[in-house]
Amino acid sequence: MKQRIYIDTSVFGGYFDDEFAEYTIPLFKSLDRKEFTLLFSTVTQDELENAPVNVKELVKGLKTESTEFLETTDEVVDLATEYIDEKVVGQTSYADCLHIALATINRADFLVSWNFKHIVNVQRIRGYNSINIKHGYQQIEIRSPREFVKYEDD
Repeated sequence: MKQRIYIDTSVFGGYFDDEFAEYTIPLFKSLDRKEFTLLFSTVTQDELENAPVNVKELVKGLKTESTEFLETTDEVVDLATEYIDEKVVGQTSYADCLHIALATINRADFLVSWNFKHIVNVQRIRGYNSINIKHGYQQIEIRSPREFVKYEDD
């Protein structure tokens, strides 16, 4: 079974960013080859509304047959709100919390992000996962696109 990865908005922008493209472009090539199932959410869709045209074109090019679309439910909102109530992050990071709650509740194998301040951060990951465990959800694996690079055997 293909692994299911939730990609937040930062990864779409990273495709065109000199600092992040080296690792983001190969991840999208893997998606194009259908090596993963992409979990795409209403939150990501809303955040990309004001994205540059090239980012919107990247999104339009995603293969729908290997994409699952996730809706924001009351369960997602409740879990995201708890991340904030428990001070894993502040109120201004609500959208980040929605990404994490969507990935958690929908059993993503990985959440992939370039957001090191609020998402790909050891202390934050521990906080998110402690709340997930408290509520009977699985722990979420949070990684950057860099960790999906395939290395050839020596």
